[in-house]
Amino acid sequence: MKLVTYRASVEAAARLGVLSGDLVVDAALLGEAYGEAIPDSMLGLIDAGRPGLAALSALMAKAGSVPPIGTATALANVTLLAPIPRPRKNIFGIGLNYVEHVAESAAALDTDPNLPKQPVIFSKPPTAVIGPNTPIEHNKKITRQLDWEVELAVIIGTTARRVTRAEALAHVFGYSVMIDVSARDCRRAGQWIFSKGQDTYAPFGPCIVTADEIPDPQTLDLWLTLNGVEKQRSNTANMLFKVDELIADICQGITLEPGDIIASGTPAGVGAGRNPQEWMWPGDVVVATVEGIGTLRHSIIDATPE
Repeated sequence: MKLVTYRASVEAAARLGVLSGDLVVDAALLGEAYGEAIPDSMLGLIDAGRPGLAALSALMAKAGSVPPIGTATALANVTLLAPIPRPRKNIFGIGLNYVEHVAESAAALDTDPNLPKQPVIFSKPPTAVIGPNTPIEHNKKITRQLDWEVELAVIIGTTARRVTRAEALAHVFGYSVMIDVSARDCRRAGQWIFSKGQDTYAPFGPCIVTADEIPDPQTLDLWLTLNGVEKQRSNTANMLFKVDELIADICQGITLEPGDIIASGTPAGVGAGRNPQEWMWPGDVVVATVEGIGTLRHSIIDATPE
């Protein structure tokens, strides 16, 4: 299933929906139509575990292509939010996880040219998250080196603590798209959180595709364009540390809980690695896609305070 968080109007509350063609089927209303209780939020569904997901899947199959009256709205008439609009914890970011990106980063950003022996982990706070089509803010008083990174996002479904690689993927709820926006000139003494964690620096969505539809997350093409010009293109097969390795590594020391998000790293082609270097500026449009999941499109706006 492709799961979304949506709002039917400006005043309406955020709701959990399922994409079905050009419709968004409201999960909780679908449940009510068939006399079953289904959560009305993404985190609620994740917390319901495999039984909750199975129940929703069964109801979608029962409804078929014509959901019960009052349970669906045209996709064109709703606003999609980030699938988890307010994560409970910081997003786990992974740096230097594609071999060619390690090389370009070393040349442009003075990072270690040697391939990492362990995943490089940083974080983005929940306040960095924005949903589809929400503008990315450019504050020229803070940065003049705003960069792009397309990434596969991994959403944890069940608690993972000291699990093995063989067990890791069983803890995944689903997958999504994230743009790891980075202010390259805001790194501080080697620390990345201010560079990568500012407001609007974690575009996320447009949906979460449940893990049963992506049995192997290492087979997905991903690409990014800026103003219609392709800047990044690769495949998740080229990750240095695969998704199962990332989960197994992180949870040896930090328990991964339902709803946690891992942004799994970006391939080569970032602005900092180009000659001459390129950056995002107000008026630009960045578009990022992961095969089988969807596309994020965001404009860059001037948010410089007076």
